[in-house]
Amino acid sequence: MLRSHNTALVLDLLRMAGDDGISRLELAERTGLTPQAVSKITGRLREDGMATEAGRRASTGGKPRTVLRLVPRAAHAVGLQLDRDELTAVLVDLVGTVVASRTRGLDLAGAVPEVISAAAGEVRALLAGGPARVLGAGVGMPGPLDHRSGIPGRVTGAPHWAGVPLRDALAERLGMPVVLDKDTNAAALGLALRGLPRTGPGAAEAAGRAGGGGAGPGRRGGGPAAVPAPLPAAPASAPAPAAAAVSAPGLVPAAAAVSAPGAFAYLHLGTGLGAGLVIGGMVHRGPRTGAGEFGHQVVQLDGPVCPCGNRGCIEALCLAAVARGDLGEAARVLGTGAANLVRLLDVEQVLLGGRTVLAAADTFVRGVGAVVGDDAVRVALAQGGAYPVAEGAAQLVLAPLFGRMEAMGSASRA
Repeated sequence: MLRSHNTALVLDLLRMAGDDGISRLELAERTGLTPQAVSKITGRLREDGMATEAGRRASTGGKPRTVLRLVPRAAHAVGLQLDRDELTAVLVDLVGTVVASRTRGLDLAGAVPEVISAAAGEVRALLAGGPARVLGAGVGMPGPLDHRSGIPGRVTGAPHWAGVPLRDALAERLGMPVVLDKDTNAAALGLALRGLPRTGPGAAEAAGRAGGGGAGPGRRGGGPAAVPAPLPAAPASAPAPAAAAVSAPGLVPAAAAVSAPGAFAYLHLGTGLGAGLVIGGMVHRGPRTGAGEFGHQVVQLDGPVCPCGNRGCIEALCLAAVARGDLGEAARVLGTGAANLVRLLDVEQVLLGGRTVLAAADTFVRGVGAVVGDDAVRVALAQGGAYPVAEGAAQLVLAPLFGRMEAMGSASRA
């Protein structure tokens, strides 16, 4: 166990060093390991094809130091997103770069065996003629579910998934370890591991330079937010801002600081509405994996019936507004839930994602920011890859390799 931990420390530093590489002496200084221990670890990594020499670097005295770098294509991981109407599969290398992807239609409410067969088939197609070393597959799907057992609960709109051993079924079909988590948790993990823009003094200016949309000035504290008067909405066809470029081969947005804040919420509005919460630097699931069922907080008593069985859920109100083309109203309702979340958990950032948000990013960023009304809280479009849930699901497999279990919280694999 200790040997594995020390190897993970070294691997993570190699990953963060990127193409520039890092010397054995620097590895020893940053890990607290002895030079002899670092030499043994890096020797094993080189034998295993995970690390290689990246030239020499001048030293302050003595001969130049040999620097080492990670070999990104030495191993890969699969990430799967099972959405209500679509399946996305990605293959990523050790630094999270997507090297292949596949997308197809899916009916999550359909027969369970057909969905499992479709998922396994897409992974096999993705890997056909591909890498020799695949570490496993991470799967993100709508909740509720139990990430420890890998078993979904009564998924909204697809309750027949309750009790299905999905993780184990996929692991048996694919012949590799599988990790199952909620789609929003997977996306939040991906964001946490990439690093996020800082908050605090000067953060608004930095966010502006990075292309993020901040919330306007307003209040802090007080009771739960009420749905405010309508705001002028941007056209429904407003283009979404491009995702921030990721600096290769690291996992850090090119225009932002590298350290993630202690607490942020990722709100995903697509075919449904959910949240991924990172608190204290780790994904917060709760003891029953029930945290993040953001879409099913009731904000309108005796409101429209939600597929979950309750009335007046944020998800039902948001999706109804989207269906009638009133994206400004959808943004205000989403902002109401976000404001309540900020007051309850004191998160530092609210990051928005999902296909509905991306179709009218400015409307949602401005609308949610206005309702949150707190200039100490950054409201912005989540900046990441093209497939945030699938890429985050792949990180469920990769994070333990680099000793990033603290960011994962606790996720179990088959």
